[in-house]
Amino acid sequence: MSSEYPTRRATDEAHLDGEPFDPPRSLLTLPWVDCHNHAHTLSWGDRERYAISGCRAMVMVASGYHWTPYKPVRADDVRFLWDDVINRRRVIERNHFFETGLALGVHTGVRIEDADELLAAMDEYCQLDEVVALGETGVTPAQHVERWALDEQRAVVTAQMELAADHDLPVILHTPNDIDDGPSYREGVGLPGFEGNTSLATEPVLTGDNSALDAVKIDVEAAADAGLPEDRIVASHADPNNVDYLLGETDCYVSFTVGYPWLTGVTPVDVARAIDEYGPDRIMMDTDCANVLRTDVFSVKKAIFELYRLGIDEDDIRQVVLETPREVFGLGE
Repeated sequence: MSSEYPTRRATDEAHLDGEPFDPPRSLLTLPWVDCHNHAHTLSWGDRERYAISGCRAMVMVASGYHWTPYKPVRADDVRFLWDDVINRRRVIERNHFFETGLALGVHTGVRIEDADELLAAMDEYCQLDEVVALGETGVTPAQHVERWALDEQRAVVTAQMELAADHDLPVILHTPNDIDDGPSYREGVGLPGFEGNTSLATEPVLTGDNSALDAVKIDVEAAADAGLPEDRIVASHADPNNVDYLLGETDCYVSFTVGYPWLTGVTPVDVARAIDEYGPDRIMMDTDCANVLRTDVFSVKKAIFELYRLGIDEDDIRQVVLETPREVFGLGE
């Protein structure tokens, strides 16, 4: 190509050395799987944006206590959440064309009365074809409104892992993030970006120097007690505080939640570093988009481009966003 242009004077282009950068256009159409979101709580338009951005399939998680209006939460409240997402799954697929799988679980972010009723019912839910995982679940250092004793949490988590082992389902762990305190806001304002009453958080049941990592280690021990292989665990919300333990000392998969870096500080840079250190085979990404959070439906699609800019090979990106979640959850064929 000629380096001379009919411009009045020389521009930057005339001084550039080397061949023009030629990025792989295939990244524009690379399909991806969102292995953790709450898309059934979003708007119709948000779900359409998933489709437009190339989302091939997703795991819609129906265990969030945020959507139960009553506190403390009862078993029937959580059962309603499970039934609601089952009821809506097919119409969501019909309208937006991506494939959906469901994850049902008992989240320990709030104490649930009569949790044994949920565990007794869960066996039948696990037999549904549309249920592709249990969760999200896992020990939580502090609860909302009412504390849940650590031994009781662990028992509920272990019971779900036993069910997952019985039905050969993966478990999505809610791994607590090690979040900086951040700025202080005016009393009564709450946390911008999160539509929940954060002032109702209880005193923590885990109080060590690194309670976020301690909770993850308890979960991995619970899996061993339940007979659930570590490679059937997907530790969502991976971050620099837990990734070395999870990828370096266990056989678990990790999923980096890139949908709200304003809260967790997790960005594609963290994903790229993990791929460089441990390879792509046990790494995924998710949006965790939900209507109680300021989240970004396009965050995984944006991260695909950012990973390439950060030097990650196209094949490794495809492994992370498509091949691995497709294999683990059986979605996106």
